[in-house]
Amino acid sequence: MSPNMLLALSLMIPFSASIMCLVLKTQNNVRDGLTFVATLGTFACVLSMFLGFQAGETYSITLVEFRPGLSLAFEIERLGFVFALVASSLWVVTHIYGIGYMRGNNEKNHARFFACFAFAIFAALGIAYSANLLTLFLFYELLTVSTYPLVAHKGTPEAVRGARIYLGILMGTSIFFFLPAIVWMWSIAETTQFTPGGILGEGQVTSLFMGILLALFAFGIGKAALMPFHKWLPAAMVAPTPVSALLHAVAVVKAGVFTMVKVGVYIFGIDNLSSTGASHWLVWIAAGSIILASLIAMAQDNLKKRLAYSTVSQLSYIMLYMALASPSSAVDGGMHIVTHAFAKITLFMCA
Repeated sequence: MSPNMLLALSLMIPFSASIMCLVLKTQNNVRDGLTFVATLGTFACVLSMFLGFQAGETYSITLVEFRPGLSLAFEIERLGFVFALVASSLWVVTHIYGIGYMRGNNEKNHARFFACFAFAIFAALGIAYSANLLTLFLFYELLTVSTYPLVAHKGTPEAVRGARIYLGILMGTSIFFFLPAIVWMWSIAETTQFTPGGILGEGQVTSLFMGILLALFAFGIGKAALMPFHKWLPAAMVAPTPVSALLHAVAVVKAGVFTMVKVGVYIFGIDNLSSTGASHWLVWIAAGSIILASLIAMAQDNLKKRLAYSTVSQLSYIMLYMALASPSSAVDGGMHIVTHAFAKITLFMCA
């Protein structure tokens, strides 16, 4: 199988699983069994690509090119593989846990639940594979929309309210900060392509404007839960536990910090951030979030909310690594994505 065919297959499996869950709405055992096979198939594809990447293979697909530097395209690099491996491997675990949870608690709407879950994995992999900001933004929004029904799954007034806060903050930050940042970046560099070393040339923008642009990304990528745009995360704890695991470990918050690290490394460039000092202010914001979220977590009586504020704190560590603007800190941020994912999914399943 060609490398690009393997990339396409790893996206099509969870997308097809999402549709299959709705088609097999009344056949619980068949649906859940086939979806489990899909989790294994997706992980096998991602792992095969990673091994091929280590051996020198490249993975790149351009679906639509609107104009030079502006396209809907996929291209995987090392950081993308980190996120893809985390999302695809933990989907296997959360699906097994989810079947037991949904049946053991006599939850309703199993087909819709697992369909949205599979689609969220599809969106997360699309983020991991994005070759540019335009593609990433599209899948970033698909992830938000597909997880909204999961947060509101129980249908209680509390669940609906929590889901509205979730959707409102994430869509609001995307529309008012993230999207303008992408448009501004395009107007400066005439490309949105992720490029080693960044796409901002020397002298294109002053350190002040680079800092403002970084702020639009930092607060616009709401899934990174940087204070004060963090309220959606504890509000979403009304969701079933498998969804909490999805939000904290598998896809959503990991998509946020992954996007922030990728923007820092491949859009701004670590050397640019370091030489201009444009990210110094973010060091203090991230450090403040670490301390405040930890203090709030210790005051929570509800265990899931305590874990939620703990996640806000841990995500800020990753933001801090990126803001420090050194090659070693960027690597540390990528590694923290992995360690936090496995730790937090274990904690939520125990909770």
